[in-house]
Amino acid sequence: MRGADYLILTVNPGSTSTKIGVYVNDKAEQVKNLSHNDEELAPFSGRPILDQLDFRSQTIMREVTAAGYDLKCFDAVAGRGGLMRPLASGTYRVNDEMLNDMRNGKYGEHASNMGAFLAKALAQTAGAMPCVVDPVSVDEWLPKVRLSGQEGFDRQCLCHALNTKAVCKRYAREIGRGYADLRLVVAHLGSGITVSSHEGGRMIDNHNAGHEGTFSVERSGGIGLLKIIQAAFSGKYTEKSLWQRVFRDGGVFSYLGTRDLREVEKRIEEGDEKAKLVFEAMVYQIAKDIGGFATGLYGKIDAILLTGGMAHSKKLIGDLRPAIEWIAPVKVYPGEDELQALAEGTLRVLKGEEQAKELGPGAN
Repeated sequence: MRGADYLILTVNPGSTSTKIGVYVNDKAEQVKNLSHNDEELAPFSGRPILDQLDFRSQTIMREVTAAGYDLKCFDAVAGRGGLMRPLASGTYRVNDEMLNDMRNGKYGEHASNMGAFLAKALAQTAGAMPCVVDPVSVDEWLPKVRLSGQEGFDRQCLCHALNTKAVCKRYAREIGRGYADLRLVVAHLGSGITVSSHEGGRMIDNHNAGHEGTFSVERSGGIGLLKIIQAAFSGKYTEKSLWQRVFRDGGVFSYLGTRDLREVEKRIEEGDEKAKLVFEAMVYQIAKDIGGFATGLYGKIDAILLTGGMAHSKKLIGDLRPAIEWIAPVKVYPGEDELQALAEGTLRVLKGEEQAKELGPGAN
């Protein structure tokens, strides 16, 4: 601790970078994006993502020490939670059950899987609490939401839970009400787009940005099922190459060859009609999704919250507002701010406002 304040280290590993933040309570004191170049990552090419743990951990420790911090002064280390079993929202203490979920890759491999392992390694050095906050596998769905239309192919709840839940709670604080008392629709507008509905302090439905809902700058969203079946058996694709096309090279990129929304807007300003059409189609689909989730709450919505990196775009927000603001007031929280969300969730546990949760054997 630092006096009466808590010192929290937050860690968000990505595929080619590791974002870290030092927070005094919920106020950022240091935030750094540690980029990892091709030469540094070359030894790990083709290997499981967890093989990078020592490299990432040592990089973080060097950076924290160079910034003048003694690791032993930290009260907690919070890592972004990865792909694990479905679980309730909250702050989870890292334990062996959690690590086993990600070590064997049962639920998939993703850079965020390193978050819990890094939190534990750094916390052991610091003598601090290791934790994750609202991992992507948070699942609070209603039973009727799970049915897809085909027995044995239930919908899967994976989404931007960390940022989505954080902006809901932030909005509730701002208006002096409880998150549990609000009915909200949230659109996380990032490289993947997740629209979700919230009631009673739960995220009761959401799109899985990997294969549902609107297309984004690089993801194809909900493509027609028959088209995918035809492509899969056409002989033109392997499983890996088709996955790459719909998940990384889809959406805006498939039409315009760029993942940069600023580039798209520049082309529109220069009179590019195709760029204009693609942009308008994406905005139209976002608006339809928001309207769809509003009907799931019977139209009784306190607010629509827009967040994620693309929420920085004045054009996107300006074009989207007229289509949705008749439903409910619109509030914009640009950016993902995941380090901030990690600090806030961890602080609630340190201050005793929430109880830290733990995964048990086979628990949900």
